[in-house]
Amino acid sequence: MNAVRVRTSPSLALVKYWGKVEGPHNLPATTSVALTLAGLDTTTTARPAGRGAEAADQVLLGGEGQPSARFQAFFDEARRIYKTDIRFYADSHNSFPSSAGLASSSSGFAALALAAARLAGLSPGPETAALASEAARLGSASAARAVYGGFTVLPAGARRAERLYGPEYWPELRVLVAVTSRAPKEDSSRGAMERTRRSSPYYRAWVDDAKILADEALFALAAKDLQKLGELMRLSYLRMHASAMAADPPALYWLPASLACIRACAALRARGIGAWETMDAGPQVKVLCLESELAAVRSALAEAEPSLGFIETRPGPDPDLQELA
Repeated sequence: MNAVRVRTSPSLALVKYWGKVEGPHNLPATTSVALTLAGLDTTTTARPAGRGAEAADQVLLGGEGQPSARFQAFFDEARRIYKTDIRFYADSHNSFPSSAGLASSSSGFAALALAAARLAGLSPGPETAALASEAARLGSASAARAVYGGFTVLPAGARRAERLYGPEYWPELRVLVAVTSRAPKEDSSRGAMERTRRSSPYYRAWVDDAKILADEALFALAAKDLQKLGELMRLSYLRMHASAMAADPPALYWLPASLACIRACAALRARGIGAWETMDAGPQVKVLCLESELAAVRSALAEAEPSLGFIETRPGPDPDLQELA
């Protein structure tokens, strides 16, 4: 085939991955339980760019060439896993802000991994998805989860993510993304994680505690217990950010609008409305709720911070792959 087009969606960690196992393999230090977000799309068109050392990999994002060093480990690992010597050209576009705390690296590397697998001759299916998860992890550990729709888990120290449930598992669940800023974040997740691991006095406590939260979250998800899952989510993101804020220098992603959303969610819960917020390495706030309460949640957040933009989403589908002539 000449080319493939893959559409993927970002993976939102409900229980956070933050920190890496020491070494070159980009293995997560903590277990993450996650949800793929429908309606936020990365679309990547890829084709072979030659074979062997005389050819080079190339990635464009939004029409702009990307530094080869950011992708080289991923492409080298993908070639090893897929048993090919193909070099790849990929043109990628996001329907949402890149590098702004919306997990664009998860959907981006998942798309690259799935496209490279198909160009290398692997047929779509569970075995290829597992291999793509392993390859995607080298680019971004959260990308190991984004090769699947629905709900996933990436265990601490694992090379691949695992599917837990499909997107149809919890049809009433909604995620409201409160966009506090569309600007790229100044502090990359990868750099902040390593700084946290090396310098935060709270890092080891975070890693030890994260295992307990993840185990309890798996039970809450299995029971579709939004209150229990929400409480665990909230502890996870707050403890993750606490460890990052204690790094030297600190990693501080919150904006005043982020804090306004956090306080608004607390006020909603006091009124009996199940609005459970979480944040990743960026200023955006994602709120889990049921469809029946989505309008009330959106109204309360808009009143608390009029500058917000909103994206309404739900558990997302598996990636879509098309072969191009």
